[in-house]
Amino acid sequence: MRPDSALVAHVAATTGLTAAEAARVVEDVLAYHAEPVEDYVRRRHTELQTYGAKNPEIFAQIAAELATRLVAAPRLSERQLRRIVYT
Repeated sequence: MRPDSALVAHVAATTGLTAAEAARVVEDVLAYHAEPVEDYVRRRHTELQTYGAKNPEIFAQIAAELATRLVAAPRLSERQLRRIVYT
């Protein structure tokens, strides 16, 4: 996907990056936020588990994180989060 040229121009103008550098930054940010909700939930669950967090606190933290993502994910219950992780 090619990033919006107006956004690339804005990033280049406000950061001092070249147009090519700004395009790469915009592409990276868009790719980061294009991660499907299910993939994000599974990845974060694994990361948080690695540091010793338990499921109740993990699911609460993931739900809070999803609410603040740039492209807002739907509200997911703990049960829905569990289904994503364990299916």
